[in-house]
Amino acid sequence: MALMFPRLARNFARNGYYPTDEVTLERTLQALTPSPNGKMRILDPCAGEGVALAEAAHALGRADVLAYAVEYDQTRADHSRTLLDCVLHADLMDTMISRQSFGLLWLNPPYGDLVADHAGASQYQGTGRRRLEKAFYQRSLPLLQYGGVLVFIVPHYVLDDELCGWLCNHFTDLRIYAGSDPTFKQVVIFGIRIRRQDLARTKDITLIRSRLLGVGADLKTAEPLPASWPWEPYRVLPVINDIDHFYRMTMEPAQFQLETQRLKGLWPDFTLHFGQHSSASRAPLRPLSHWHLALALAAGAISGVVTSGSGRTLILKGNTYKDKTRKTEFTEDEDGNVREVRILTDRFVPIIRAWDMTTGSPTYGQALIISSAADGESPPDIAQEPEHPPLDVALFVPGRMLVTQTVKALMDNHAFDVAPYLARHLSGDWGDIDSQDWSSNQRALETGDRLVSGYNIHIKGESRLLIITDDNREATTVMLPADY
Repeated sequence: MALMFPRLARNFARNGYYPTDEVTLERTLQALTPSPNGKMRILDPCAGEGVALAEAAHALGRADVLAYAVEYDQTRADHSRTLLDCVLHADLMDTMISRQSFGLLWLNPPYGDLVADHAGASQYQGTGRRRLEKAFYQRSLPLLQYGGVLVFIVPHYVLDDELCGWLCNHFTDLRIYAGSDPTFKQVVIFGIRIRRQDLARTKDITLIRSRLLGVGADLKTAEPLPASWPWEPYRVLPVINDIDHFYRMTMEPAQFQLETQRLKGLWPDFTLHFGQHSSASRAPLRPLSHWHLALALAAGAISGVVTSGSGRTLILKGNTYKDKTRKTEFTEDEDGNVREVRILTDRFVPIIRAWDMTTGSPTYGQALIISSAADGESPPDIAQEPEHPPLDVALFVPGRMLVTQTVKALMDNHAFDVAPYLARHLSGDWGDIDSQDWSSNQRALETGDRLVSGYNIHIKGESRLLIITDDNREATTVMLPADY
């Protein structure tokens, strides 16, 4: 069969992207056959330029196929949209996709080791070597319907005992062939997804697992893909359910801009959420001190859209978190014995966040942290809160603000507020780290390298907090040492 779409000139391996060569693609498609009736829905979660899935759609009958894809690179995602029905520009780990919605899973994932700061690292479940190919397999498998066809294209050396066990548990009629182009040492694995209880022929499972392991360990050589498929082809099943979810979880700035333009604003009922027109404002009984004002803001008594005395328009949201101050006292009794007493005192710290919507302001659209205390003024009976610069005077651009699941759990339980530590990190206060790491961070402000802060905390058994801004300034992550 002849392929429909020529390769683009830029189609080469880059950033873990290894496109399938034309001969391998052409021979692989001969192993697939369409459903005799009904629409088919197929998926490529690492689509590249979309050529492979587009060829598969045409081989199965383009009019009867709905082709879905996910692609991380913007340029390749844009090209995929010209060939396929529905394309997400996203990392697969950052998507919401309905389970068991696809009759064909074409999986040619990125190749390489799984690093700690990858979006899928926290979701990976396994004990073998942590590889991107295995993480994408785990994330993609639930999307394939039972009886659906898998086409899995990976380097042969990825087939360790763990991955081979997964394949033999999840699929039947497994076949493995060597790709036509030896450059990336690719093998093509075919299989039909089944439920675990459907496995019966244990002898056959043992043989195919032994074969997969042998190929992965270079003890056996996979046969080349046949020029003409000699076996019964793998049938792609028709759609069995509607796809309720197929979208990206987070938005990049460009996507947010497009959505804002589509809605002609943030959303039609903006005033309903942030305006305060339902009741007239009541004047306070006496002028508020800075501390009383901070408490009113943090308690939510003053919220929504407000205009400051200097004319700034801000959207306010207050919050209060509880912290503890530690004090040690020593007393001496009549016998001269010294007794140590440790005292923990609760203090409630107000944090007011604001969104600057002042037209023409240099901080327009930025999130700010506002401190209400005047210089030198301490709230009565409460220890002075360390001054942390607001986000609008940050020394660098933090990118996306992220927290790990463990930190989020502490925040959800109102046991911890990351805002003061983020403010310190953004202002160049790197916290409780040694002088060598401090100097490294100062150099990184000039060179653009990674920034790492560490702070001592005492919250529910946790003693240390890390904040890391990556070297491309795309994201800043708050985590505990166990998450690193």
